[in-house]
Amino acid sequence: MERNNILAPSILSADFNRLGDDIRAVTDAGAEYLHIDVMDGMFVPSVSFGMPVIASIRKETSCFFDVHLMMEQPERYIQAFADCGADGITVHAEASTHLHRTLQAIHACGVRAGVALNPATPLSALDYVLDDVDMVLIMTVNPGFGGQKYIPQMTEKIRSLRSIAQERGLPLDIEVDGGINASTIRTVLEAGANICVAGSAVFSNDRAENVKRFLDVMKEYTAW
Repeated sequence: MERNNILAPSILSADFNRLGDDIRAVTDAGAEYLHIDVMDGMFVPSVSFGMPVIASIRKETSCFFDVHLMMEQPERYIQAFADCGADGITVHAEASTHLHRTLQAIHACGVRAGVALNPATPLSALDYVLDDVDMVLIMTVNPGFGGQKYIPQMTEKIRSLRSIAQERGLPLDIEVDGGINASTIRTVLEAGANICVAGSAVFSNDRAENVKRFLDVMKEYTAW
């Protein structure tokens, strides 16, 4: 299967006073995904936005909505997020008591299922669900706030997961989120990531030019 490296701008870093303009700027420049962080103030300290915002911006673009649920008991809202426009829903292994059941619920809604791992969560948390996921999101910072620095130890975690996926013949997408910028993008691509979330590095100054710079680098690498 032919795969591409994908940039997923995180709208958490966008200017919400001009959110529609920011979305058009990055998608017109070539971004295929929008990364949408939903935070509940419990699983992480921050609170972001929910279904009404996602439903509203769904009218602005047909690009892939990569919805990342940083919330407790995400299984309560799977259908609602699918209904408001999610194309993929990622839940945290640490937040869902019945992870396999939650992944089944996501697939039953006709959307792609992902599992996110916090930096301190080992890859062994995926041992019995890896065949049931389309994507694994490796958090390369501790979740909850933008603008953090990439945690170097996560490079080996990415590399190990890619090796596991290759050994098992799984067409697994590996997404990374946190501290992705011009100096870390090559590190994660070389380690095995193929979907890169970037927030402040995209939504600052010239959005379109930032996207193009990221995509130029990503085109240098063959997707895993």
